[in-house]
Amino acid sequence: MAKQNVAEQCVDILVRAGVKRLYGVVGDSLNPVVDAVRRHDGIEWIHVRHEETAAFAAGAEAQITGRLGACAGSSGPGNLHLINGLYDAHRSMAPVLAIASHIPSGEIGLGYFQETHPDQLFRECSHYSELISNARQMPRLLQTAIQNAIGCSGVSVVALPGDIAAQPASAKTIEHALVTSLPSVRPGDAEIDKLVRMIDEADRVTLFCGSGTAGAHAEVMEFAERIKSPVGHALRGKEWIQYDNPFDVGMSGLLGYGAAYEATHECDLLILLGTDFPYNAFLPDDVKIVQVDVRPEHLGRRSKLDLAVWGDVRETLRCLTPRVRAKSDRRFLDKMLKKHADALEGVVKAYTRKVEKHMPIHPEYVASVLDELADDDAVFTVDTGMCNVWAARYLSPNGRRRIIGSFSHGSMANALPQAIGAQFTDRDRQVVSMSGDGGFSMLMGDFLTLVQYDLPVKVVLFNNSALGMVELEMLVAGLPSHGTTNVNPDFAAVARAAGAYGVRVEKPKQLAGALKDAFRHKGPALVDVVTDPNALSIPPKISAEMVTGFALSASKIVLDGGVGRMLQMARSNLRNVPRP
Repeated sequence: MAKQNVAEQCVDILVRAGVKRLYGVVGDSLNPVVDAVRRHDGIEWIHVRHEETAAFAAGAEAQITGRLGACAGSSGPGNLHLINGLYDAHRSMAPVLAIASHIPSGEIGLGYFQETHPDQLFRECSHYSELISNARQMPRLLQTAIQNAIGCSGVSVVALPGDIAAQPASAKTIEHALVTSLPSVRPGDAEIDKLVRMIDEADRVTLFCGSGTAGAHAEVMEFAERIKSPVGHALRGKEWIQYDNPFDVGMSGLLGYGAAYEATHECDLLILLGTDFPYNAFLPDDVKIVQVDVRPEHLGRRSKLDLAVWGDVRETLRCLTPRVRAKSDRRFLDKMLKKHADALEGVVKAYTRKVEKHMPIHPEYVASVLDELADDDAVFTVDTGMCNVWAARYLSPNGRRRIIGSFSHGSMANALPQAIGAQFTDRDRQVVSMSGDGGFSMLMGDFLTLVQYDLPVKVVLFNNSALGMVELEMLVAGLPSHGTTNVNPDFAAVARAAGAYGVRVEKPKQLAGALKDAFRHKGPALVDVVTDPNALSIPPKISAEMVTGFALSASKIVLDGGVGRMLQMARSNLRNVPRP
């Protein structure tokens, strides 16, 4: 039996760590690794058209499955293209391993063709980024990289020169056991004791939840019921906490709606559960704040804390809920539920009048119809910009749907690449890319990846021929919009020319039928919906705070708009409020 080379050894370790696919673009220094993948039954090489897509796809796969995702780029420009998608994966806490192949090891530091230093370049967007300088290093270094990616929930990068990848592997390989799942982390007894006292002493408690509440829905609901607390959420907490939630008061932040802002400011005690919510202008500075997070570096970096609790949300609440005194006074909760319902009633009317006749089509209407027609277990990938607004307001989570976007990194063009990664995890699951025309056209080449692999991703294109969110930012800052207009083709015709299903929708009455037809189509499909470029709500007064970035004074009016089925849920919750 022929001896393994380093590339083959590398691929064996990846497969042992649970990696199913390696996304990337082939080339020179990466060729030994690609050839090793070709000859291994346990892993598949996914050829994309741009390495940025490879990194986004690997990050999405990791978020959907919870397993390690992997991508690769060839030396110099090839692996540099990975960096934006890796930043997104790292900030989304998605475990991803990137192989950055490198120039010949003997040429490093001599200004060789395509020379960069990937082990240095990727340090800011990774927990671990190191260079393999000889064959004996590879097994331990790669295994260390994997442990860092999984254990720290983020990115690891291994720089591998092509000549070393082709060398014979070390004869004395030690197969270490690999970490493939995260532990449960419970707080110390002293922190639990302090938190119990603070909750028992408070009359009005509000919970504000982020993505760290994943897997803890039941525990949060039990806790909220025991202490009669309103429950708000950040954008990344929406899919985990909004559904089946009789305590829901909406979302806070730049895309916020409902009564979440009031609930966080009118309480005695605000408990932040698993959220690294970045906009401290929306957090109060005159109430007591407790933060619970499994990542200790997140504690206190957004607001001054009265108590920091290091632990995952589910384990913390399992320790906490039985010990706190049950509250019977619902007045604060009921007041917030009513404010929430009233707020949604007030903003939804503008987007329910004559929407079926309005042209160009209201994007809110598109999102609402999409929400109704999509599968109950659909995966939505959402472009940054106005698509974030429509997803935040209209997509209805139910515990089975997933909503993935570049919510922490805020990159354009993320939705299509993330849809590729999501669809590869399950070809039978509906995956919908909510794309803006700006984001879609930026990485449009990878629509060909859908065709090449016959991936049944459905791209719903919100085509307003503009960079809508940027226009809004300019207008809020008192600036005339400039450089934001796109001259677009008929994207449906482009899809058909590429070999996919494509349909263009210009009238509201065509929308539902077009979406149904696209969803029934077995392969990739694109629905190009011409939407109203003026679907922006601008506040009547431009304030200094708004000029410096959508701060507090603009929070409740700058993006007021429809809220879809959330209004129905708020009305339902309000009906459950006990009457005197």
